[in-house]
Amino acid sequence: MAQGTGSINSDYKDWEWSADAGERARLLQSPSVETVPKSGESQGNGLGATSALGAVFIVVNAALGAGLLNFPAAFSMAGGVAVGITLQMCMLIFIIGGLVILAYCSQASNERTYQEVVWAVCGKVPGVLCEVAIAVYTFGTCIAFLIIIGDQEDKIIAALVTEPEEAGSSRWYTDRKFTISITAFLLILPLSIPKEIGFQKYASSLSVVGTWYVTAIIIIKYIWPDKELTPVEIPTSPSTWTAVFNAVPTICFGFQCHVSSVPVFNSMKQPEVKTWGAVVTAAMVIALFVYTGTGVCGFLTFGAGVEQDVLLSYPSNDIPVALARAFIILCVLTSYPILHFCGRAVLEGLWLRYTGVTVEEDVVRERRRRLLQTISWFLLTLLLALFIPDIGKVISVIGGLAACFIFVFPGLCLIQAKLSEIQETRAISWWAQVCYGVFMVTLGAFIFGQTTANAIFVDLTA
Repeated sequence: MAQGTGSINSDYKDWEWSADAGERARLLQSPSVETVPKSGESQGNGLGATSALGAVFIVVNAALGAGLLNFPAAFSMAGGVAVGITLQMCMLIFIIGGLVILAYCSQASNERTYQEVVWAVCGKVPGVLCEVAIAVYTFGTCIAFLIIIGDQEDKIIAALVTEPEEAGSSRWYTDRKFTISITAFLLILPLSIPKEIGFQKYASSLSVVGTWYVTAIIIIKYIWPDKELTPVEIPTSPSTWTAVFNAVPTICFGFQCHVSSVPVFNSMKQPEVKTWGAVVTAAMVIALFVYTGTGVCGFLTFGAGVEQDVLLSYPSNDIPVALARAFIILCVLTSYPILHFCGRAVLEGLWLRYTGVTVEEDVVRERRRRLLQTISWFLLTLLLALFIPDIGKVISVIGGLAACFIFVFPGLCLIQAKLSEIQETRAISWWAQVCYGVFMVTLGAFIFGQTTANAIFVDLTA
């Protein structure tokens, strides 16, 4: 993409944007990324610390996560292996395109985080909508994490508690609501309160190990299945043409790494769009193999009877699967504080921008507000997780929202960036890029509207 000579920051100063607001709201940094200070001199001079290969693994880490547990069910909803793989391949083209667009717009605007790029390129209203979307998305993901903890603890407790129980009775300490609550209060809340989250680089390594182990176990269990594991029915085509879209939220949720991709791009030793294109292509192909392996093997193992969380479909006393459950719990325990930090930082940025208070004046009040925000966020996500036992219901909503980060906001950025270029004549490539941006916005809006409406309809009629 050719960078034009026109400025795309025309209305970035709206809402009394202060000089330190960008530094104050430096959000969603990737767990292993060290970025250089934002300045005109440093931009593009190779001062980052991340190599191209390192960037590949960071992007893979950002894409892979607990969302892979829902992929076998997504293949079942889509109508089988062929449809599921085809849908992933088609969406991957736009997923990679969105990542490249964000890098291009980051260079053009000299901004270093996702929401700052949207603010600079698209203006005030899209910028605020983007920050609100990030807050809602991270909030929903935290709910999904707590549900996953409950799912895995149910199976682990079932394997440990082997004594027969009277019909209709259960021990209070094995109750799902109690186990989720005690785990959250003892482990998650203390990790969520601190202002900084320097431990996140260790969580990244743990997440990578956990997700790869889960994928390996699911593939192995398909190749060498247990005798009691027999698929109920294996669909080979979707029940209706609209059923294909039921798998879209899971794919969007799984591949959504766009919000954390901008800091990764700016942390590279050579932050060039062409190099970044190769990085994200390699990263998304790796993620594709992981998700496809999990989705195909998990789906073929259980067929249409697969659970929304595929690990729930395996017996409680299966030791390798129990280890996978433990990995997922540890991954989620360390990932929740990171997602909460991101959401809290967005809310903090919105609040400071709205009030116009400087960082120095706000130090004392920031501590009180951070504690109040953290406790409120924690209690709300915990309460919703206790009464929403199905991870699929949450992913169906936030997966649609992920489509906005993948399609809508990158598409808007591309359109606005190209319109801001000062050119006497506009070549065919210029029109092609604008049309591509319009198509991305349209497609993203359709996916968001369709999946969100379907999720609400299903929940209301369930």
